[in-house]
Amino acid sequence: MKKNKISKNWLRKRKKDPFFKQSKIQGFRSRSAYKLIEMNQKFKFFKENLSLLDLGSCPGGWSQVARKEIIKGKILAVDIKPMEKISNVDFIKGDFCDDITHKKIKLYFNDKINVVLSDMAVNTSGNKALDSYRTGELCLNAMNLAKNILSQNGVFLSKIFMGSIFKEINEKAKKNFKTVIKYKPLSSKKESKEIYIFCKGVLNI
Repeated sequence: MKKNKISKNWLRKRKKDPFFKQSKIQGFRSRSAYKLIEMNQKFKFFKENLSLLDLGSCPGGWSQVARKEIIKGKILAVDIKPMEKISNVDFIKGDFCDDITHKKIKLYFNDKINVVLSDMAVNTSGNKALDSYRTGELCLNAMNLAKNILSQNGVFLSKIFMGSIFKEINEKAKKNFKTVIKYKPLSSKKESKEIYIFCKGVLNI
């Protein structure tokens, strides 16, 4: 009974959400598309001929935004869940931490790339501290991959949650990148502890 009540409240809030409504009007697969649009307006990292990796891409909102901006470049989306086809976006179904998927990513680009995006978060367990920690681990793993495949001036942008692992993420980012900025988009829900970490310029190439 309690679960049904929570589900109904969630649906009611979502229907009132202006970003959710706008995403349906504009054809984006998720409201999170507006977070990426806003962060690109702030940090201006998209160019028409970039090579970009979108980790945890499903349902595809961020890949849709990237494709609108990147006209001549290469975009690869990766997720453990299947994702419906997006024109001019290639997709690998698999865990990016897995060696086989890792090799497929490197083979696809066959060179250093410009941008690695991650909007990944673990499925909620009900334990916010645990969910925050596990999502932080995803960010750390994505950062490890990004450091290996990004060009010297490359960009890594990832979701994180404020929590016990935040300090470790922040310190690792500062060791690996010249510029590290934490940012919460206006389109991110106020009650959410999510923020994004924007990193640019790989150190120790």
